[in-house]
Amino acid sequence: MDTMDNFILTEKADNVLTITLNRPEKMNAWNASMRDMLIEAFETAEADDEVRAIILTGAGDRAFGAGQDLSESKTFDADRTERWMGEWKKLYACLRDSSKPIIAALNGVAAGSAFQVALLCDLRVAHSGVRMGQPEILSGIPTVTGNWVMRGMIGIARTIDLTFTGRMLDAKEAYEWGLISRLVDQDKVMSASMELARDLASKPPVAMRLNRQRIKEVTQEGYEDAMQAGVRIQLEAYATGEPQRMMEEFFAKRAKA
Repeated sequence: MDTMDNFILTEKADNVLTITLNRPEKMNAWNASMRDMLIEAFETAEADDEVRAIILTGAGDRAFGAGQDLSESKTFDADRTERWMGEWKKLYACLRDSSKPIIAALNGVAAGSAFQVALLCDLRVAHSGVRMGQPEILSGIPTVTGNWVMRGMIGIARTIDLTFTGRMLDAKEAYEWGLISRLVDQDKVMSASMELARDLASKPPVAMRLNRQRIKEVTQEGYEDAMQAGVRIQLEAYATGEPQRMMEEFFAKRAKA
């Protein structure tokens, strides 16, 4: 297994590359360094002709990913907020531009931006203990790209539900909504993901590439709008100080617990 400063692990077998988010002590929440390493892992996979499918998962059994590391984002000013959105655009572009199918092996919670990343994967394998959702409002962060990716999969009514309440879906509801593709026993998540990845890796690569390309084309207009709106809306939010204040309150409550 290759390591990328330990935040990202990669392992290749049977034409399948497994990328593991490796900050289990932080529930695999990502900061700028970890995002950069994840982008590098996807770019390396795209350039490797031996890789025909990708699995993305999280280390440990608590979380696929908790989303943004709030200890980083609570200090953002306007300039950093704009660069932050640029970092997300680059990561999302890696997922959307990949010529290879991507499976999210959900080993635990997928929240906020990690929920969005899971939805940008082609298929999602999970167990009954998985929870998914968009709780950003609870930290004072408006949801922009999340609205775009959710609406295309679950419709506007359910998108409003998750965005406004910040509630987390359990695996049963997420499966019924189509957000989970395969629901398996907890100890079968990785093996089922690998079986699915091998099947996809065996498909004709040109047809697979063109299928992914077409999916990107039919969703591109909304994606570009979401990225542009993301900068504008996050700048407005952070200029008020509300996200920073909400995150400071979160850390203060946690320190008292």
